[in-house]
Amino acid sequence: MGRISITISIGREFGESDFEATNKRNDHTMNANSDFDADLQSELDAALGDMDLFDLVDSAEPARRPSDEGNDVRRGTVVAVQRDEILVEMGQKSTGMLPVRQLGDQPIPEIGDVIEVAVLGFNKDEGLLILARKDAVMAASWETLQVGQSVEGVVTGHNKGGIEIKINGIPAFMPISQIDIKRIESEDLGAFVNQKMRCQVMEYRRSEKKLVVSRRASLKVEEEKAREVLFETLTEGQRVSGKVRTIMPYGAFVDIGGADGLLHVRDMGHGRVEDPNEVVKVDQELDLMVLRIDREEKKIALGLKQIMADPWDDAANKWPVNSLISARVVRLMDFGAFVELAEGVEGLVPISEMSLRRIGHPREVVSENDVVELRILSMDLDRKRIALSIKGVGEDPWVGASVRWPTDSITEGTVTRATEFGAFVELTEGVEGLIHISELSADRVQSVGEVVRAGETVKVKVLSVDEEDRRISLSIKAITDSPDYTGEPTESAEPEKPKRKRKKPLKGGLDW
Repeated sequence: MGRISITISIGREFGESDFEATNKRNDHTMNANSDFDADLQSELDAALGDMDLFDLVDSAEPARRPSDEGNDVRRGTVVAVQRDEILVEMGQKSTGMLPVRQLGDQPIPEIGDVIEVAVLGFNKDEGLLILARKDAVMAASWETLQVGQSVEGVVTGHNKGGIEIKINGIPAFMPISQIDIKRIESEDLGAFVNQKMRCQVMEYRRSEKKLVVSRRASLKVEEEKAREVLFETLTEGQRVSGKVRTIMPYGAFVDIGGADGLLHVRDMGHGRVEDPNEVVKVDQELDLMVLRIDREEKKIALGLKQIMADPWDDAANKWPVNSLISARVVRLMDFGAFVELAEGVEGLVPISEMSLRRIGHPREVVSENDVVELRILSMDLDRKRIALSIKGVGEDPWVGASVRWPTDSITEGTVTRATEFGAFVELTEGVEGLIHISELSADRVQSVGEVVRAGETVKVKVLSVDEEDRRISLSIKAITDSPDYTGEPTESAEPEKPKRKRKKPLKGGLDW
């Protein structure tokens, strides 16, 4: 279907007849630059196919004169004042309902007061006329219709492209894309029947007595007004309530009453959130804190975890240093493994604390989601960091090392790795000693690999043991001239005792 093009003409061009000018004034459409014109056209093209736009309202009741519908301003007597509505006796045994919100800042009338109201329609279910403050909404008539004009009407039916609405007796059509700011499905159109709506005139054909309106445009105007008020009064740190409108991989947009704020995934909880859908749902009501406001860009950052109790507040009492705990591995890094102690509290097991033996990567010891036994090594509450150890759960092999490998003793070990300055030798699991390159051989050594290689078993002499700093110095050179080590203490010859000198000569005249 081609785009509907109806020209707005104000006044009359030079040389045109009164008839031509009248016809030009009879048909009007919204400016093509309006924000909903493109949406309207694409929606109608998809929904109508070969049908004409105004064919959709042909099934509606024919337009009647304003007097037939009662859209003129009339006087009535207040017979009851309720919380949200005022009942007005309109004469001829007819009663109408005037919403209190229509009065705005005006005082609420009392029972018996005579007031002027505009009759918008009739609610069959309630048996009441639908009233409005006479100056709240302009009486929509063909003589006063203007594009962009605010009008009110009652939904009378629906079809595949939208809803039918009566505006002071004039049948109008509202495309499905113009019913709400959010998407409305065709199967939900029936729910709007008999509802009163405020909308704007999008376009009309006075010659055919047909009218197209938009509630979405009115909602946008109201939303913008609420948005301006909100940005004037909103402050950082303020607690607000809102409803989740949309969920994205990086967070959720929440309507906080006039504007949408972004609840970023990092501010959804104290723990790591991989999928926002696990925390919030569309249309869910949330209590939030305003974190940042960009008034120029009209952006609001919201937080959910900021109004929750901080699990770190009681961390020192819950996980005292040197205590043993069980926790789940959440992710592996080259330098260690992060473990979740509780939601929002993670600790790090450095690679050096994962095993008594030297490892190249944490995956050699643990995998993600493993539950492991740990010892609390240290805690920094200001920086929210906890250091943990896996190897610290068992007995410390360094305790008693100076007794097990005393200085000058000879023992065996396995070379674990060679460096430029020497070779590391494992004496037992968790205990390594260093043979400095100068202690590898009595001869000059250019490279450690000339003497030892990783995996070899070597015999070494213990030069020194420092249990506190966990260091043992070893030597191969020092045992080069030593007797072979058998594992038993080497027996040494006792020194010859010196002869005792006699103070007195022996009997018989003998002398030694």
